Amino acid sequence: MLKILKNLKESFWSVLIIIIFLVIQSQTDLALPEYTSKIVNVGIQSGGIEDAVPEVMGEKHMQLINMFSSADSNVQIQDKYIKTTENLNKDEEKRAKTLLGENYKEKDVYVLKDIDKEQREELANEMLIPVLGIVAINNMNIPETTSQEQMLVMLEQYKSQAEDLEESIKEQAGIAGVRSIYQDLEINTDDIQNRYIFQTGLQMLGISLITMISAVTVMLLSARVAAKLGKTLREKVFRKVINFSNKELREFSTASLITRSTNDIQQIQQLLAMLFRVVVYAPIIAIGGFIKVLTSTDNVLVWIIAVVIIATLFVVATLFIIVMPRFKKLQTLVDKLNGVSREILTGLPVIRAFNKEKREEDRFEKANKDLKKANVFVNRAMSLMMPLLIFIMNTAMILVIWYGGHSVDEGVLQVGDMMAFIQYMMQIVMSFLMISMISIMLPRASVSAKRINEVIETETSIKDKENVKQFDENKKGLVEFRNVSFRYPDADAEILEDINFVAEPGKTTAIIGSTGSGKSTVVNLIPRFYDVTGGSILVDGVNIKDVAQKDLRDIIGFVPQKGILFSGTIESNIKYANENLSDEVMKEVAKVAQASEFIEEKEKQYKEEISQGGTNVSGGQKQRLSIARAIAKDPEIYIFDDSFSALDFKTDSKLREALKKHAKNKTIIIVAQRISTILNADQIIVLEEGKVVGKGTHKELIKNNEVYRQIALSQLSEEELGGE
Repeated sequence: MLKILKNLKESFWSVLIIIIFLVIQSQTDLALPEYTSKIVNVGIQSGGIEDAVPEVMGEKHMQLINMFSSADSNVQIQDKYIKTTENLNKDEEKRAKTLLGENYKEKDVYVLKDIDKEQREELANEMLIPVLGIVAINNMNIPETTSQEQMLVMLEQYKSQAEDLEESIKEQAGIAGVRSIYQDLEINTDDIQNRYIFQTGLQMLGISLITMISAVTVMLLSARVAAKLGKTLREKVFRKVINFSNKELREFSTASLITRSTNDIQQIQQLLAMLFRVVVYAPIIAIGGFIKVLTSTDNVLVWIIAVVIIATLFVVATLFIIVMPRFKKLQTLVDKLNGVSREILTGLPVIRAFNKEKREEDRFEKANKDLKKANVFVNRAMSLMMPLLIFIMNTAMILVIWYGGHSVDEGVLQVGDMMAFIQYMMQIVMSFLMISMISIMLPRASVSAKRINEVIETETSIKDKENVKQFDENKKGLVEFRNVSFRYPDADAEILEDINFVAEPGKTTAIIGSTGSGKSTVVNLIPRFYDVTGGSILVDGVNIKDVAQKDLRDIIGFVPQKGILFSGTIESNIKYANENLSDEVMKEVAKVAQASEFIEEKEKQYKEEISQGGTNVSGGQKQRLSIARAIAKDPEIYIFDDSFSALDFKTDSKLREALKKHAKNKTIIIVAQRISTILNADQIIVLEEGKVVGKGTHKELIKNNEVYRQIALSQLSEEELGGE
């Protein structure tokens, strides 16, 4: 899988932007529960007052605070406040104006100075007990006859009791004390609450907007990166396959190569679209959420998170162990179904001719059913995972509400903290859910990646040398076989042995032999579809292994045994080797190939559409168009691999006669089954079991070579042969 992901270097900047936006999104998502907690704890429960530090105090309040605090604390507290009658800075003026109104200078009160967060936290700790004292005094009816000594004793007792309270209760009581101070100063506490909720809500909306922008950007860029990777992989696979020799094409079936180029790459694309979120976003959310739970909320509920994580990992691991073997099998079953489908569709005429539709339907049904079973099993496992994880999450939520509710009732936990905890827990579970979904997709994508790498990393057996040679212009068109031997990869015996002959320009060399004698193999060696395993083949006086494959194939016009046409038009097929070929030359080569007659009978003539594979033309027409395509190339060497087999005798004769005139200075090599096709050849090579058993003209071989004579007599009578 990592080898496949190395191709992402082309999308480096997009990947970097995705990572940056995922980090931003994760941080904003982790921040939102804190704001929820603030709105509930501070905005609703505390009336918008964040701590036990009053923003403004009257002279009376300052005196009471001094009574409840030590001498050192008195100095620190008074140092943090300034009177409205003194010179205030902009922040202090704004604070005073917001709470006391425009005529704040007329009121002789204390305003909190502009201090940082750390100083405010220290001040809150110092003022917590004194502020609680103010609440107590306001709530107690102290007789005017109470002496100062009695007053001090009462204050000390109260301080001792206040310090024994739960921390959360002290904080809430301290905030209530600040509210009492504000009410004494006739400040509208409802405005403070509304202002706090509104400001915090706006901040939440801003954070949500950033989250949305980040998420949309990540989705768009991820889809783009995944699509680009798919395009890159398809290009690499195609380039590799297009350079495969017949050896490599035998190792990979056509159905398998199609599956690897489509379905396998699609699996990787789907994985990549989610992979960034899982690799970057999910771990940050899971780890960050856990840290937030430990630091931002009370630790009394942390054990629930631990239980949720353990249960989630157990479910994911169990499903992973069960599903993994099926994932490995799934792509093989896709290959099998594609192979069966392709074979049936290609062989429909034969299937119908032998009334084997039922047999092939059963064969397809079996492959289809096997794939369905594997897919159903995998999908059931994946569909089971989601309800299980949601059940775990909902169960955990019930635990949080039940246990957290008791903690709130006991004053150990605040409602807002419990709500924030629920949100953090959901984020952690969802991140594990994302990881678990990837863990299910990853095995299948890994199998697909391995299959794609098998193609990309397959070394072609036929390669050009680093320093290639050029053809000898003085030996143009000359083809020489020198002691050539060949065996197919992994074969036990040689297919060809000690093949020696020379095909000269201006002459026709024919190769004939019984079925399986190696005729097609001989001509497939010339353009290096296979490489010889012994001896050498020389073209234009140079060993074909020493020249570039492109240069070699540029001088060869090859017509395969089975005529192959491409979707397009008759014109595009004839001009396949040279798109700039003039229409006059195109019509001339069509005439030589005896194709002009049936082309001109068509409604659109040369613009007539050719369907994929040439299924809308007959076998003979297909062969003639394939021959016309080779002639249009105007090569030095023509190779016809039994390319006249679908032609009637009259067309065959006329075509060979026209070809001889058109290509009088070219080298023509013909593989044939019919004796009539090669009667006038300048040289006939007779093959038997991969060996040359005869060489000469028709007249020479009919007299001196028994193998050739038997082949000839099986097709023509003694009189017909003698007449020749």
